[in-house]
Amino acid sequence: MSGQVQMRPMLVDDLPTALNTLLATGGRMQMAYAWFRDGQPQVCYLAAPGAGQAFECWSVAVPAEGLPSLAPIAPLLGWYEREIQDLVGIVFRNHPEPHPLVLERGEHTPPLLPGAEGVVTTTAPHALPEVEGEDIQELDFGPVRADVLESAQFRFFYIGERILRYQPRLFLKHRGMERRFQGLTPEAGVVVAERVSATASLAHALAYCQAIEDAADCEPPPRAQAWRCLLAELERIYNHLHYFGHLADATTLKVGQAQGRWLEEQTKQLLARVCGSRLPMNLLTPGGLRRDLLLPDDFAGQLAAIEKETRHYLDMLSDTSSYIDRLQATGVLSQQVAFDKGATGPIERASGLDRDLRRDHPYADYAALVPEIALREAGDALARAEVRADELRQSFALVKGAVDRLGAGEVCHPCAPEPGSFGLGWAESPRGSLFYAVSLDTQAHLAWAKIKSPSYSNWRVFPFTVHDTNMMDYAINEASFGLSVAGCDR
Repeated sequence: MSGQVQMRPMLVDDLPTALNTLLATGGRMQMAYAWFRDGQPQVCYLAAPGAGQAFECWSVAVPAEGLPSLAPIAPLLGWYEREIQDLVGIVFRNHPEPHPLVLERGEHTPPLLPGAEGVVTTTAPHALPEVEGEDIQELDFGPVRADVLESAQFRFFYIGERILRYQPRLFLKHRGMERRFQGLTPEAGVVVAERVSATASLAHALAYCQAIEDAADCEPPPRAQAWRCLLAELERIYNHLHYFGHLADATTLKVGQAQGRWLEEQTKQLLARVCGSRLPMNLLTPGGLRRDLLLPDDFAGQLAAIEKETRHYLDMLSDTSSYIDRLQATGVLSQQVAFDKGATGPIERASGLDRDLRRDHPYADYAALVPEIALREAGDALARAEVRADELRQSFALVKGAVDRLGAGEVCHPCAPEPGSFGLGWAESPRGSLFYAVSLDTQAHLAWAKIKSPSYSNWRVFPFTVHDTNMMDYAINEASFGLSVAGCDR
């Protein structure tokens, strides 16, 4: 991955022109974040010019009056700018949605602003959508919901069964995970990364380790790279099986729900036989693996049995008319909205956006194990399910390919980043693109860490598929996105 990130210091006045040029040439912004260099605030924008081209990190010093908002040009930056305003206190002028995102409205001390004792920021009042009419009803749903669900609050404005406007309220249990990295050694940071979102613990650890490896300019040995791909695809398999179980439940197919969860558990038990845990944690470290792993003698046979049952399960779902009817034309996401608002992973690919980090910016052993990218154009719940089904089938082939590439040899190389260095790492998690940007202090400990989470991106998009839809389809639409609140409230 070394050499795939270019640092570009930039002047404030040059930002709009650079962003327009990026978009005009087929590129896309990924995220923005603030950090402090020698006590001075800087905002960094991560730009992706296109497949095979190096990522660019645009850094700009923040003047006293703040920065111009780039959300009118790249709407996906809107949430990142609001997050920076809440947590760091940097003002973005002329923001189209200046109200708080993470923190409640009112006065607060920006929690990530160094030396912020006594500094008080007054945020703009929270703006609600303008919805008027005698027959319009308002429903506040959550944060406590039925079943074992994460905390979130949803506000619906509706007439009868028709949803006019929808507004999610997330970040109710924001854990400040990014701040927990500060002061840790690079090796200890893996433990935090694995706990940002347990549904994708391996993907988080992988992206984090690759960020440290980028800062240290080190490369894990081939055996470790093959293991990383194998573990990542097993994690994708059980996540997608959980997804189909949840989607079957949303469409009232209780047997389909049980079958999906059973196959998920079979995959996790196979994973436990490989690494000692049903979740792939405590396995990675900067430079490779913490320890060597061995496949059980019957691994190929068990994997084949799960694959056979999975294919039969997917065929049964696709042959169930009541299931297909509920997904078709539900929660349509247009390609333009998917691009503008920053959709990622199966969500963007179901709307025709052909992007996947495994192919476009290969990491681990994906330069040799190149996946075929599943695409659909309809952008509805059915398209999202079909993309995940195709990915699920292919993940079995990728696991087999990784097994064939598990040659003998060591599994870790020394990896010691220089003091003051910067690194960027990424992974295509089961839910989409995941980035870690890390900066090291003068003691080569973590000074700053920023996480671009796929659920953060997809929650940004989701409301645009709910407005002007049917209340009875809401649960199916939400299930078809496969969202994680913990992955958003990082």
